Amino acid sequence: MFQGETAITIDDKGRLAIPTSYRDAIAREAGNRLVFTYNPFESGCLYLYPHAVWEKVRDQVNALPRTRHVNRQMQLKLVGAAAFVEPDGSGRISIPASQRNASGLEKKAVLLGMGDKFELWSEQAHLAQIRQTLSDADLGDGLLELQL
Repeated sequence: MFQGETAITIDDKGRLAIPTSYRDAIAREAGNRLVFTYNPFESGCLYLYPHAVWEKVRDQVNALPRTRHVNRQMQLKLVGAAAFVEPDGSGRISIPASQRNASGLEKKAVLLGMGDKFELWSEQAHLAQIRQTLSDADLGDGLLELQL
């Protein structure tokens, strides 16, 4: 289980150092195999999945009927763009240049542990998301039951 927010620096070669607090879990739970892909719901963010979790997501997305436009978009953004990465000896992973550019990831970024995966946000997109507040109109019945 991954959780927490970490400020990340992306080097000139497009690499980020995995925080040391996650390295053992990634080695143990993911066999040091991770997958970068687009977040199909929000710009400025990439998903980073452990390989085993990714395989389940990939299979679910690929099982969607390809005749619906929204399904094709999910398949394109998630499966079509998937890139496998492994940490080097220093715990760094390379972010594919095309994904970096499309997501606006530059030197400063934020890595969020989201349970079964990570989200890698550009600093600007993350700040914009965090500064948004929810109103009563945004809350569905399920959210009203949460004990926060």
